[in-house]
Amino acid sequence: MLELDQLSKTYRVGAFGGQELVAVRDVSFDVDTGEVVSLIGESGSGKSTIGKMILRLSPLTSGAIRFDGKDVSKLKGSALKAYYLQMQGVFQDPFSSYNPVFKADRVLKMIRDEYLPHLGKSEWDEKVEASLAAVSLDPGQVLHKFPHQLSGGQLQRLLIARALLLDIKFLVADEIISMLDASTRIDVLNLLGDLKSRGLGVLFITHDLSLGNYISDRTVILRRGIVVEMGKTEKVFGNPQHAYTRMLLASVPQLHRTWAEVAAELETVPVEETDARHAAAYIRAENAIETDAADSALVEFEPDHLVRRAVTQAGTAAVKAA
Repeated sequence: MLELDQLSKTYRVGAFGGQELVAVRDVSFDVDTGEVVSLIGESGSGKSTIGKMILRLSPLTSGAIRFDGKDVSKLKGSALKAYYLQMQGVFQDPFSSYNPVFKADRVLKMIRDEYLPHLGKSEWDEKVEASLAAVSLDPGQVLHKFPHQLSGGQLQRLLIARALLLDIKFLVADEIISMLDASTRIDVLNLLGDLKSRGLGVLFITHDLSLGNYISDRTVILRRGIVVEMGKTEKVFGNPQHAYTRMLLASVPQLHRTWAEVAAELETVPVEETDARHAAAYIRAENAIETDAADSALVEFEPDHLVRRAVTQAGTAAVKAA
């Protein structure tokens, strides 16, 4: 359904734009129908930049974005409008997506005015109710209220309902639950799972590995704009090969252990024998990526599991040396 082919994004920075900042470098992956792919990385790794390029909110520098086999990077006018009928995005802060002086139903009405003006009132009302029901919202409790009268979870689900009004085929979900409380997070994640079962493709952008593991079929690990590891989620999480992926996994808090227990372990066990041993390997592997990124490539470590070549060679040696 969605295919990214050697996608890159470079910004002009510095005085008079005399310098270049490479935000995304030669990123390639795809998302199939009815599949959730998690794009995971720390802040500043280029995740949201990729999402914006897919949504045509930011132009790409090189490479290609294909949706159902068609290059979307140069779509304009009616062709771009038709693209948005199938592709929508929901972002991290639901409050910033609403005009505070308009009630929630105004957000949905804009969709009707722009994309579905041919629908009669009764047909439109039925469509709105169906979309709200899909995200577990009661029309009477949300439609005629201002954004400040609704919770973050309600606003986020309302944005997803807005996308569903268009019968979209793909959703870019950019950190959509990072500002929600724990109980609401699971509701939104389960909603994405339900949408996936209906055939919706989802790019789930997050920095939270536990959430990515919960919802995704495949995982892409991004570091400084470069894909360092990707594949089936159970393989990337269960058998991580890149030092950066290992460091991320080692950093996830564990519910069954307290900080005091971890601290005590670090005091009694040599650093190189704990998860912290990956820190040195990570630094060396990172240097390998920086110096060899121009001609490095993802190689198949095992079926449905790819790792950056600079790490499988120089990085593996770094792990052993650490």
